[in-house]
Amino acid sequence: MNSLFINDKLPSEITINCFGEVLWDNFASGKRLGGAPLNVCLRLNSLGIKAQMLSAIGDDPLGHELLEIIQQRQMNTDFIAVNPDKKTSTVEVTLDNSGSASYEIVADTAWDNIVLTPALIEQVKASDIFVFGSLVGRQETSLNTLKALIEVAQFKVFDVNLRKPHYHLETLIELMKTADFIKLNDDELYEIAHAMGSKFNSLEQNLEFIAEQTNTPYLCVTKGSHGALLKINDKNYYNSGYLIKVLDTVGAGDAFLGSLIYQLCNTTNAQYAVNFACAVGAMVAQNHGATPELSINDIEAFINPV
Repeated sequence: MNSLFINDKLPSEITINCFGEVLWDNFASGKRLGGAPLNVCLRLNSLGIKAQMLSAIGDDPLGHELLEIIQQRQMNTDFIAVNPDKKTSTVEVTLDNSGSASYEIVADTAWDNIVLTPALIEQVKASDIFVFGSLVGRQETSLNTLKALIEVAQFKVFDVNLRKPHYHLETLIELMKTADFIKLNDDELYEIAHAMGSKFNSLEQNLEFIAEQTNTPYLCVTKGSHGALLKINDKNYYNSGYLIKVLDTVGAGDAFLGSLIYQLCNTTNAQYAVNFACAVGAMVAQNHGATPELSINDIEAFINPV
């Protein structure tokens, strides 16, 4: 089986670990399962790739409920630790009139304190792909665990999610230099590129600048309703987006990334991969919640309606 990511395995044989936050997003309408790496992990599993979450919850009712719902989604929770000294994470989410979200993220939660264990090291070492985000780097314990796991990971996917004030540019740049694949949005691209010294104004030039500065072969920048640009070595692949009525953008970027990873493990057609991922991101944005159920047939029909 040839693909853009893994050359010697079928998608059903690939194993992925997602490291970082699991939490409750609190909306005016109630709470929903959340956390960027968890959303990616759930999407990968729904598409048929075995993905596992590496994280932590508190020993509290919110944590136990979170674990129960993840298990109901047929996802393994063996590597979601229970921390008796820290609370399960919650985030206050506010949606504006366009469906775009702003976040208030509680500090020093269970996932900020993911302790490195031999079992975690072996789990990452034995898997094909390691997905991690930027938010989990805000506190020392989880950041140190992340750095140790990066050292043993086979293929590293860095999902940049800038949430002020929960990041340091120096840490972001250090993590980017360890990655094989970096995904960010256009605002994040410009902020980080200019912090690294870029004088360019175009999206393509800044993406190329980051690729050169970090020596990263795979990069992707999302552009909201205007689609995405996928860069693989010296070649760019564009999707200009899909016309939808946005209800809720929360988790759309995570669904995009999970779907893109799935396709990059499944095909050598990079253009179809970015088309597919943009379609899934759009379909999530026209629903409430980060992880609506979407079948492969639903997605293909959305891309090419009869």
